[in-house]
Parts: sequence; C-alpha cells; structure tokens
Amino acid sequence: MEETFSNSATSAEDVLQVVVFQLAGEEFGMDIMNVKEIIRIPEMTHMPQAPDYVEGIVNIRGDVIVAINMAKLFNVQFREQDHNSRIIVTELDDIIVGLMVESVTEVLRIQKSEIDPAPDMLVSRNESEAVKGVGKLDERLLLLIDSKKVLGKDEQLNIVESGYKEAVSS
Repeated sequence: MEETFSNSATSAEDVLQVVVFQLAGEEFGMDIMNVKEIIRIPEMTHMPQAPDYVEGIVNIRGDVIVAINMAKLFNVQFREQDHNSRIIVTELDDIIVGLMVESVTEVLRIQKSEIDPAPDMLVSRNESEAVKGVGKLDERLLLLIDSKKVLGKDEQLNIVESGYKEAVSS
C-alpha cells in the first residue's frame, strides 16, 4: 500500500486523508480517522437470520466484529475473495464492524477544494446516504464514503436483532 501526497504546502484543515479501497472495479475512499485497522479476511462464523450483507462475525484479538460485505450492501458485483481482500474495521454508533472490500490500495491526501458534494441521484438508498462526496484526482474520481452512514439505523437494528449482541456477550 502506498501513500500519495498532493500539495504539502496546504494546512491540515484543508486536506482530507483517506484510505482508498476497491469495490466492483471502482475506487472509494474513507476518512482515515474513522478506520481502526485494516486486516486480511480471517475465518468467519456465519450468523443465522442475519441480513444478507452480513457475512458473519470474526474474532480479532478477542473482539467479536460483524463482517459487512460492502458489495452486497451497495448491490454491486463482488469478486471472489483473494489475497488482496481486506476488512476495514470501523465503529458505527455502538457497533464495531468490519467492512469487507476487494482490496485496499493506498492512503492519500485530498485537498478539500478538490472534493465535490455527492451526486443527487445514486443507485441505491444506502449509497446515497453513505457517499458524502467525490474526490477529483487528476484523471481519477474517488467516491468518498462516510463510514458512520454505511449502515442506516434500520440496518444496525437488523444486525443487533440477528444475534450480534448475544454473540458478543457470550
């Protein structure tokens, strides 16, 4: 994973540092301040009656984390897991989740002046709430994800109701 810097003469307030990941052949970015860690995909325990975007739960150093398949959540094609597949660990309200992505490619800094608001018309409700902007990087466009809005309140409730809290406390 490489780190790319734009103009180093800008102040910290004018720059957003993001973790760049791939999903369905597109590039996405997430504020690095919302990323707890990035890990390879470990063995999972599947949760019965969980929503289809929940791949299961994983044990990471004693913490039970729900693994969310971002492709299923965003209703895009997900390629088979391989050595590049990763889980981006982040926190939503009171649930720590792992966001499964095809790969994490780099950490970069984007000048806030190079970020446009998210387009009004997106494919699905989840995407429209989760995508907070579009970073313009030379010939590339980077969809910027608000990790706190990846799952709406209903989706978080579905995870809790499917047994996540019981799995964590046992």
